[in-house]
Amino acid sequence: MFSQVLLGRLPPRMLPLAGAALLLQRKDRKETGFYHWRREKHPYYNLTVKILRARNIKGTDLLSKADCYVELSLPTASPITYRTRVIDNSSDPEWNETFRYRIHNAVKNTLELTLFDEDVLVSDELTSVVFDVTGMVPGRRMKNTFKLREDKEELDVEFFLEKSSDAPTEVITNGALVAYPCLSLNGIINKKDKSNLKEQGSHQFKISLPGSYEKKLCIPCKTDSGQNRGIPFVFHVGKDMCSELDVELEQTITVIQDGVSPDFEKHSTVLGSGTVPLQSLPPGKEIETTVPLGKEQTVDLHVKTEQMTKDLDVRLGFDLCKEERKFLNKRKQVASGALKKALKLREELSDEEVPVVAVLGSGGGMRALTSFYGSLFGLQQLNLLDCVLYLSGISGSTWCLSSLYQDPEWSCKDLRGPISNAREKISRSKVGAFSSERLKYYFQELNAMENSGRKVSFTDLWGLIIEYFLQQKEDQSKLSDQQEAVKQGQNPYPIYAAVNVRPNVSGEDFAEWCEFTPYEVGFRKYGAFVRTEDFDSEFFMGRLIKKHPEPRICYLLGMWGSAFAASLDDVFLKVVGSGLSFLESLGDVVKVIDDCRRAHFRDPMRLKTRLIIPGGPLLQIFQDFFKSRVTAGETFNFMQGLYLHRDYVSLNKFVVWKGTHLDAFPNMLTPMEENLYLVDGGFSINSPFPLVVQPERDVDIIVSFNYSWEAPFEVLQLTQKYCKERGIPFPQIILNEEDEENPKEYYMFMDADNPRTPIVLHFPLINDTFRKYKAPGIERETEEERFFGDFTVEGKDSPYRTLNFSFESQDFDRLVELSSYNVLNNRDTLLKALSLALKRRKLKKMIGN
Repeated sequence: MFSQVLLGRLPPRMLPLAGAALLLQRKDRKETGFYHWRREKHPYYNLTVKILRARNIKGTDLLSKADCYVELSLPTASPITYRTRVIDNSSDPEWNETFRYRIHNAVKNTLELTLFDEDVLVSDELTSVVFDVTGMVPGRRMKNTFKLREDKEELDVEFFLEKSSDAPTEVITNGALVAYPCLSLNGIINKKDKSNLKEQGSHQFKISLPGSYEKKLCIPCKTDSGQNRGIPFVFHVGKDMCSELDVELEQTITVIQDGVSPDFEKHSTVLGSGTVPLQSLPPGKEIETTVPLGKEQTVDLHVKTEQMTKDLDVRLGFDLCKEERKFLNKRKQVASGALKKALKLREELSDEEVPVVAVLGSGGGMRALTSFYGSLFGLQQLNLLDCVLYLSGISGSTWCLSSLYQDPEWSCKDLRGPISNAREKISRSKVGAFSSERLKYYFQELNAMENSGRKVSFTDLWGLIIEYFLQQKEDQSKLSDQQEAVKQGQNPYPIYAAVNVRPNVSGEDFAEWCEFTPYEVGFRKYGAFVRTEDFDSEFFMGRLIKKHPEPRICYLLGMWGSAFAASLDDVFLKVVGSGLSFLESLGDVVKVIDDCRRAHFRDPMRLKTRLIIPGGPLLQIFQDFFKSRVTAGETFNFMQGLYLHRDYVSLNKFVVWKGTHLDAFPNMLTPMEENLYLVDGGFSINSPFPLVVQPERDVDIIVSFNYSWEAPFEVLQLTQKYCKERGIPFPQIILNEEDEENPKEYYMFMDADNPRTPIVLHFPLINDTFRKYKAPGIERETEEERFFGDFTVEGKDSPYRTLNFSFESQDFDRLVELSSYNVLNNRDTLLKALSLALKRRKLKKMIGN
């Protein structure tokens, strides 16, 4: 029922990596059965926490005993972090201090207790304890002694839980997340001055509401006309948040140095402050109140709180959105006809009998983009492209998909046209992407975006560069424009991949898969989605607070392929050919002084170390980007303000049985964060398997095209591990030494005993029989034909290296034809898999899906 995490001398953000456990979770976890959101009514409880004493505490100062105090944080109940008084110079401090919370029983309430040793300059964290309040028995006082460290350090805490007299509140939940009722606090502020003192300088109000979305607002006392007028303000906050509206009056005086110097200093002084408890403002009523600020200063407030009654703008649920379900109904009719021809069936299949086929493209830069064209062309030549329901890509494969889906009828047309167009673009020089004119365009775009209130990161710059690489012009298209390409089921449903990471935590330890489709963007892990048109807008507690325009797709491409943004210096070097010397003409010199080169294995949040010699104003902006921007696509978190459900640990979408995994720390999970940090999925798994193995999509066949050089089976092994941790059916990947050293053109993995396990067809990118055959069964005859097929994909001098962004026309054609040939040459395997999937689909229907 209870557990603790005991971490010595580590900041809270490092808790998941310290090797301790938070929760004693059940290993026989079962799904809750939630597919749609529903309403639940839960009671309130009053929680009393009494910090008693600690024993045998060793501080950080070797010359004296510790000066201890304890901080208490329960963010699901209060935005305020409480703390005890400091007990000086004691190894056995005793406090006997009591703290009270009102908690709601719908959410996972986890109390964090942190022991500090106060120092003259800074307080050192000694140990953190994370205590799960869920499951406490009301009315029963409980004393708990937390063993802090191996050397007999202990902390005694007493808990008491009793049912509150407050009426239960209804919440909206999907079993993973909880949406509380949200209040909109609208106010007007006006200063009243009873002082006879002559005021100098400028005055402003600082109004804050801890726990609200806005947090703090700064409002000048006077308008531009110099008249005192009421100035409106708005806060959004949870209805049950125990918080106070804080008002500060601040005076700022500007002091000119030497009387004539352009230099100046600003001195700010708080003239007074006052508070208004949020609970004293009854919803729906207008309140007039005068708040004393001290020193004969007061402020008039006219406030009204209203509960937001509109439906949630975040969709909570694990089911597919209605638009995707409609698409599947239409697409299955197309697939039924294609399967009838391919498998020579007597009659077309019903929707329930149609196998769900997903085709995946891995990362790999322009190599992946080019190869994916070839793989899809091979499927089209076999008349199997219409059998595909989902197309999903990562990194470079998303560049291919985004270009294809600009044409709403692309898969109904001969792919030779799009391939020819791609050849023209890829064979061109990319040096123009870094011309003076182009750099000016980039930063004008980024500055305009930042001035509009958007978050700008290093991947946005990379997105604009990718726009030039792929289009050589400005592309105004957006992801939601691709709805036209799937409305009638005429093309497979595109799913683009990114992962949400956390600063200072590696992608291997924590990465949450985020899917982008023409209709929705969201996390199937949390069952939380927003309309694609609303992505990068500001949300709080499931409500849309501030709408921003949907970003152009180039910015998404930069995010989806951000592994290159993390190594943008290498891109410059490869494309320009002379390092960063092209910047000298602009007045700056930027030198990379970091020897870390391999982007895939780097921290996605880390920029290379740079030495910058400042120059002109344009390069000052460039310098700012190099110095201060993270390489993740930082965007507003649309889950902010939602809490974890009290039973979220029962969902196999969370890896809580590993006590050190971040999933076991509800106060640290993404809904508690202000921002998302979205990066290339390759930092986790270099193929978007996690987006199609989810049971909601019920995929029968996964056709995996792997375009990475090293470790051609790594994506399968990582996916197997991912699925095992979450209880998702996935075939066992068994390989021998020969497979690792000399991969074959294809592999098929399946679980014959479990029809719910997808059949996986895996195609490594290798040049094997293509050297001898120009088409399946047709040998190469002329010297020219043999020369065309005799090339190595991998290798030191290969034109297909990941940081090559331009291919010669022949190299492009070779890679397209190789990828297409490897599909055509394994036609029988594809048909066999489809036939097996059809039988397994019927078996699933019989036993109940």
